[in-house]
Amino acid sequence: MQPIGLLMKEHQLIERMIALLEIELQQSKKSLKIDTEFISVAIDFFKTYADRTHYGKEEDILFKSLGKIKLSEELTRTMNQLLEDHKTSRETIKTLHDANIRYIQGYHSSIDEIHKELLQLITLYPQHIKTEDTQFFFPVMDYFTSKERDTMLQEFFDFDKNIIHEHYSDLIEKQEKKIIMNTS
Repeated sequence: MQPIGLLMKEHQLIERMIALLEIELQQSKKSLKIDTEFISVAIDFFKTYADRTHYGKEEDILFKSLGKIKLSEELTRTMNQLLEDHKTSRETIKTLHDANIRYIQGYHSSIDEIHKELLQLITLYPQHIKTEDTQFFFPVMDYFTSKERDTMLQEFFDFDKNIIHEHYSDLIEKQEKKIIMNTS
């Protein structure tokens, strides 16, 4: 398996979440209500899986390795656009999170902002994934030797092993801080 095979497999799971976001958006527009629990799950998915896990491998391993290589102008432009998409995704998820919190707190006027951010994700991801899968991943693999690709794949596996521990260590740390603040 090439390293990009793992990334492309992750895309399939992200696409499944995007399909669920589309359903939620349509249902929410009809009912004028937000399923805040689903939105919270989606936010966690995008923060942990799409951003930390998937983008982490792309940015911390693949793109970092590509940064040491003289890429074609077209691939450099594409990589920069992909990085910009990652930034947009992070900003969108943060805004969605904040709007969902406001909605939970009773500020139902934030429904329009939630709809806007869902639409942003639904629009952004399919094009982003298509660009990576059809225009970027395969050409950049040609810049690496077979041994370098094997090493990168192992780095991807090693990276994934640490994610779950980081996620739940952070979760416990946040809960500990919350409890300490509440008991002070």
